[in-house]
Amino acid sequence: MRSMMYRMIWKRFIDIISSILLITLLSPFLIITALLVRLKLGSPIFFTQERLGLNGENFTIWKFRSMTNCRDKDGNLMSDEYRLTKFGKLLRDWSIDELPQLWNVLIGDMSLIGPRPFIAEYGSRYTSEQMRRHEVRPGISGWAQVMGRNSIGWNQKFILDVWYVDNCSFKTDLKILFRTIPIVLSRTGVSAKNHVTMPEWANTEEPEEKM
Repeated sequence: MRSMMYRMIWKRFIDIISSILLITLLSPFLIITALLVRLKLGSPIFFTQERLGLNGENFTIWKFRSMTNCRDKDGNLMSDEYRLTKFGKLLRDWSIDELPQLWNVLIGDMSLIGPRPFIAEYGSRYTSEQMRRHEVRPGISGWAQVMGRNSIGWNQKFILDVWYVDNCSFKTDLKILFRTIPIVLSRTGVSAKNHVTMPEWANTEEPEEKM
């Protein structure tokens, strides 16, 4: 009951106050970053994408753009590895590209702490157990992020996300927050091996044991 009350009231209150404070304090840095993105990568400044959020509902996530729009001779976008620039990699390595998601937190699409939101098309591939990750708002950082980020496999991410749903509390969120800071500063687990971020998830991995 106490955990449910935290999710419904206090967690949202903390998100609103924290996002307002962070947006205000970081506004000069956000403006400078936006100008640099415009200068180095052109328009648009922001990358938007449909992600799956609370209760499996779609929302639009906001990130600073980190890739060019280079296309092949047939007009198809080139691979992520080809389109990611040195400046874009810098944004990703330091998680600067994620900062516009403070807006998503403010308007209620996301939380500061929660399972990372995956692209909307993955929703049709979930098992009922995996879908439980959407019983809470997705977050800028989460339990899977501090337990390996993109260096761990997809199935392990789902197991960790469901664990968070079952153990969500103020204490757990503080633990994740304090673990997030050194991970961001050390740029640990930004990408999977031999990938810019993570390979596409096809739900073909063998089931893993629950925590």
